[in-house]
Amino acid sequence: MTLTTGSDAGSESDKLDRGVLKVAGVVVLGAIMSILDVTVVSVALPTFQREFDASYATVAWTMTAYTLALATVIPVTGWAADRFGTKRLYLTSLVLFVAGSVLCSMAWDIGPLIVFRALQGLGGGMLMPLGMTIMTRAAGPQRIGRVMAVLGVPMLLGPIAGPILGGWLIESVTWHWIFLINLPVGLIAFLAALRILPKDRPEPSESFDFVGMLLLSPGLALFLYGVSSIPDAGTVAAAKVLIPSIIGLVLVIAFVFHALGKEHPLIHLGLFKSRSLTIAVVTMTLFSVAFMGAMLLLPSYFLQVRGEGTLSTGLLLAPQGLGAMLTMPVAGRLTDKIGPGKLVLGGIVIIAVGMSVFTQVAADSSYVLLLGGLFVLGLGMGMTMMPIMSSAMASLTHHQVARGSTLMNIVQQTAGSIGTAVMSVILTNQVLDSQAATTYSAVTQGRVAAEQVPPEVLSQGQAALSNAFGTTYTVALVLVVLCIVPALFLPRRKIENAAEQEEAAVPIVMH
Repeated sequence: MTLTTGSDAGSESDKLDRGVLKVAGVVVLGAIMSILDVTVVSVALPTFQREFDASYATVAWTMTAYTLALATVIPVTGWAADRFGTKRLYLTSLVLFVAGSVLCSMAWDIGPLIVFRALQGLGGGMLMPLGMTIMTRAAGPQRIGRVMAVLGVPMLLGPIAGPILGGWLIESVTWHWIFLINLPVGLIAFLAALRILPKDRPEPSESFDFVGMLLLSPGLALFLYGVSSIPDAGTVAAAKVLIPSIIGLVLVIAFVFHALGKEHPLIHLGLFKSRSLTIAVVTMTLFSVAFMGAMLLLPSYFLQVRGEGTLSTGLLLAPQGLGAMLTMPVAGRLTDKIGPGKLVLGGIVIIAVGMSVFTQVAADSSYVLLLGGLFVLGLGMGMTMMPIMSSAMASLTHHQVARGSTLMNIVQQTAGSIGTAVMSVILTNQVLDSQAATTYSAVTQGRVAAEQVPPEVLSQGQAALSNAFGTTYTVALVLVVLCIVPALFLPRRKIENAAEQEEAAVPIVMH
């Protein structure tokens, strides 16, 4: 009889088997829809301005409303997953998301579109944390890095396919199809989930923390509403920024005190007893502020400064996703073997190199240089985001996974929204300081005819606008470099997985 050594068994169990890959396919399909929807809408904003005769600040709420809905529903996801089961909740999320998408396609004005985007966000907000929970439980603790690499697929396809798909649909059909496309994809995802996802076995339900929900969900939504109002207000000191932000912050702080004194809070703050999770949260916060905020401005450079169409802009952004596609699978495997620390540090350095290209961006910058910079940014992103997530999730027991994935998604969403607002207000204030830049921006957005503006004003405006983007990316670069500080404390060897230890301890428990 041949004995299998521990190392041999480990190498076999490290592989994602066919069953896990089927579950991964379902999860990725749902996550792709929600992430694609963010990137698709980002290139559609100028179209919404023209179609609904609205200002940029107004149409930007089509993205903000989605974000606020995410912030409202994400905190409840962990409890609901334990109470009702991940499969039922995932199917419900898909239905909500697709229903919101169909309503968005039927919007007759900007107001209804914003409302329908919020409904879409209620479904979309649960898809990613639920997917993370489903995959982590299906694959087991020893394959957490590979699981996170699989979940990174939507983040690869989002920057590549979103702008390309959005640009093509807007130019070839109508803007309505950027939402209607979710109907067939959502139907396939629903049927696949119904058939493939394992039957729910809800755990004995903890009592629902209703007070915690009333504090945390509105608190996050109000805080993000205030932060998202900064670009429109042009200053942090405006009442529409300060009042909701302060009220939201007070509610979140009140939730912290409430959670510390409750046995089963909505989000277990006891998760922060894990050093790996705490450091991962700090790293993810700073990284999301710097990277997510800067990346959402990239389409604007190509659309507003270079005057590219929506489809061309989508194609120009593709190298970033291609770069991430090369490094993310490798980073997933290496995270399981050597820990996330070295990979994340290397990724941050690579991102800094790529972003430095955009700090020098001009009206006539070489496309070869810009596309090369995007490719390098993608290489760094593939080595950074998912290993940070792996570091957090590997430190959790089986029972903590749903709550942990909820916590990490709250952190990522909130920090990303703050980063977007910060970068937008830096850019907007510089544009407003230059009349020529404001005029040129109006021309590229189709609100002013180019023939009505003197050529020298157009030239000055293009230069001023590109300088504004360069300055904004300089701020982002500084923030990215600062990410090195918390990343230095991430584990640099294989993480001792809490769930694995928990499973190993079960047979020796005496009753």
